[in-house]
Amino acid sequence: MRRVPDPAPHPDAGRAAGPGGHAASASVFTAGGNTAARIRSRRGPKIAPDPARPIAHFREEERRLDGSRAVVLHVLLAGAECPFTCIYCDLWRRTLDGPTPAGAIPRQLAVALRETGPLPATCGVKLYNASNFFDPRAVPPGDDASIAALLQPFDRVTVECHPRLVGRRCLAFADRIPGRLEVAMGLETADAATLARLNKGMTLEDFDRAAARLTRAGIALRAFVLLPAPFVPAARAVESALDAVRYAVDRGAGHVTLIPSRDGNGAMERLREQGQWTPPVWNLIEEATDRCAPISNAVVTVDLWDTDRFLTCRHCRTARIARLRRFNDTGSPGPPVRCSACPSSS
Repeated sequence: MRRVPDPAPHPDAGRAAGPGGHAASASVFTAGGNTAARIRSRRGPKIAPDPARPIAHFREEERRLDGSRAVVLHVLLAGAECPFTCIYCDLWRRTLDGPTPAGAIPRQLAVALRETGPLPATCGVKLYNASNFFDPRAVPPGDDASIAALLQPFDRVTVECHPRLVGRRCLAFADRIPGRLEVAMGLETADAATLARLNKGMTLEDFDRAAARLTRAGIALRAFVLLPAPFVPAARAVESALDAVRYAVDRGAGHVTLIPSRDGNGAMERLREQGQWTPPVWNLIEEATDRCAPISNAVVTVDLWDTDRFLTCRHCRTARIARLRRFNDTGSPGPPVRCSACPSSS
């Protein structure tokens, strides 16, 4: 296995370097001070999770690149908050204030496996912890062997991680499991200036290095793209998302998920008030999926969590959800939905 140095740890305050290493501007927030602190100041209270059990677990079917569909067990793990303070993120709401206790993640996974019952012979698993799987505060390294032992039945194991935390531990974990490891990384946008303003603590070069590291090790790459990303003009929202999808696929992503951006973290409400972000609507999402349909060298899907936010018409909502599910299941959205009650129809 190729050995690579571990990335530098990220401070809680975050890093938003722009081109040439210069600090990114504070964007729409009051000038001066710390961007992460300003973002955090707008947050509401957390919903404290129980570290003894997963937040949730459920099964879904997912399309793979060869056209087959596999059952995937999703396990939403309770653990430490992510050290990065992205302006768009609300996943901190169900995280612990301190480090994840040793042994908590294996116990949560064991609970999910016990409660979910028998699994098919071919089955994948996603371990999403609202943070970074290879952050030692979120998943103690001493638990890796116990976690890997519980993952023996799965042919694919997906974890999420920030590009700057993809290092030796990731490669070693891939060697511990019989199935193929897939690392899901948030790209969000392929525009360097916009990425810097998201306070994500990474550059496009960071993403490129992590993607190359995964490819060399035979580890699969999944990417997340915001639709739309904050600071992207509404007229450019779909094209910007398509640019990001293509960027991720060009760097080896076998699966790209479009994430309809949402408010609820305080900072996004402020961006909306100042005209720096517009919540997605159904025709924007449908246009993006229609435009992604011709992509054949990767699976592209759209996240359908909380569809009530952007599918509000009671006359066509069910049909539109079915159309988006068809896109996720087959790669083709099928015939457009016509609705006389909507101001425009796909």
